[in-house]
Amino acid sequence: MDIIIRNAEPGELDRAGELVAATYLGDGLLTFGTEDPYLPTLRDARGRARHAEVLVAAEPAGELLGCVTFVGAGGPFADIAGPGEAEFRMLAVVPAARGRGAGEALVRACLHRARRLGQRRVVLSSQSRMHTAHRLYTRLGFVRAPERDWEAVPGFPLHVFARELADEGDEQHNI
Repeated sequence: MDIIIRNAEPGELDRAGELVAATYLGDGLLTFGTEDPYLPTLRDARGRARHAEVLVAAEPAGELLGCVTFVGAGGPFADIAGPGEAEFRMLAVVPAARGRGAGEALVRACLHRARRLGQRRVVLSSQSRMHTAHRLYTRLGFVRAPERDWEAVPGFPLHVFARELADEGDEQHNI
């Protein structure tokens, strides 16, 4: 199955935001479910697109399979990225598309963009229970950076992963 990674088009930003929100809800990643205060942020892909790149994984016919927010060089959506670092956030793949490579393709697109911007590292935050995502990050060369772990809100710890961009392994992929 072909998967196309591209910037979300203006007319599909609301759909992309809903994809992320529905995925987080469906996976039980929001402590307070539909009342979780993070839910409006997840839904607001249009707002994220004003300050970062909202990338989507889509089938050739246009169906959205996944979404991620790439923060290339600071701004309001950079939670942990420092100088020389890019960050990505809110990676989500619809359950029906899992195992087809959409998540990996989105992460590789972030790595490619970071390298193109001249960043030397990509960082991300992840909940401790996101085990499938952690396996993907490890497979793609990310390592835990526990000294950078933090809490978005008290009692809600986030694990940090980082990947150096010294190697050119991702350049061989069609991103």
